Amino acid sequence: MPFTGFWQLVQSVQRNCDIADARHARETTLCNYLLEMREFYRWEHEVPLARALPRQELGSWITQREALWDGLQDGDLEPLCVERHSYDAFDVAAINAALMPRGLVYGGGYGRFGKPNFFLAQLERSEQRGGLRVFVSGCEYARDLTAPPAALQGGAVFLRRDALRRWLWDKIEIWGVRKSDGALKSALDSYGFAADAEQALERMSEQESETLILHELGEAMAEPLLGPAWRDLIASFTGRRAEIVARAVRDNLADCLSTLPRLIEREAAGSMHFYFANFEGVRSKVFPLLTRAYRDWRESGSLAPLRVAAKTGSAHWHQAALLLLRLHQADPDAEQSIAAWIEDPAAVLL
Repeated sequence: MPFTGFWQLVQSVQRNCDIADARHARETTLCNYLLEMREFYRWEHEVPLARALPRQELGSWITQREALWDGLQDGDLEPLCVERHSYDAFDVAAINAALMPRGLVYGGGYGRFGKPNFFLAQLERSEQRGGLRVFVSGCEYARDLTAPPAALQGGAVFLRRDALRRWLWDKIEIWGVRKSDGALKSALDSYGFAADAEQALERMSEQESETLILHELGEAMAEPLLGPAWRDLIASFTGRRAEIVARAVRDNLADCLSTLPRLIEREAAGSMHFYFANFEGVRSKVFPLLTRAYRDWRESGSLAPLRVAAKTGSAHWHQAALLLLRLHQADPDAEQSIAAWIEDPAAVLL
């Protein structure tokens, strides 16, 4: 519910988002950068997902946004005011304690490669899952270029349904260029996209919200297994390769602990197909056992290979994460060794 100073709060959060983007947005590849800018333009201008974007206006907007960022790179993050109280931008728990009675939720933390992520959104619901508070948000009033659909921050899970719908639509739009067979096509068929894309997107958004929550619960399960030293490990990296490797190991562990067992238990075919549509990069390279288990399930209909892979993976990726921690603790400058770790045949779960 809007309150005195609501729009000032929106402006302050958006300014902090712009400052974070000014410092980090252009660190990605050109292709990913342009895709993110298209989606950001669509959000900011409230363009319906299925409507084509105006190329000339988009190009002018990108130029203007980059000029804005150039003037903000050295800016300081603003404190956030709710009524007459002022909060540090990263004091998420206190800010949400003030915002929840007003039907709002705020997120602020560090994402991949040390980039801060902020958002302010409508709170759809709040619930307890696995000892964690789960915030589910809808319409977003402020956000930055990168909008992770889900995150575990400060002992709470943030599920951003608006960001999830946009992420899903981007996946579908890219697939629609070639319409190749594979896991994503199977997922879309499971949700009935051919018959009614709009309704299918809503069903998919609802179901995949649960998948993302399961992953974040898995991240929380992994925390006591790895301890606070894992955060120190991630924070120590100066390059991207080592962080990609470390995050792949922990993501695989989280999914073997939580996501995969629950999806298998529920026989959630659509969600399992979509999971493997996004199982790529380093994560899949070091876990071919899981890829084969998915193929076996598709061919035979038996979930047994997936159960075995998840159980085997939970032990393997726990030990792999502990190994990376030992490498770092033995030599704080072991980043290069960690980045090259996946080239060791023992790293791959066959």
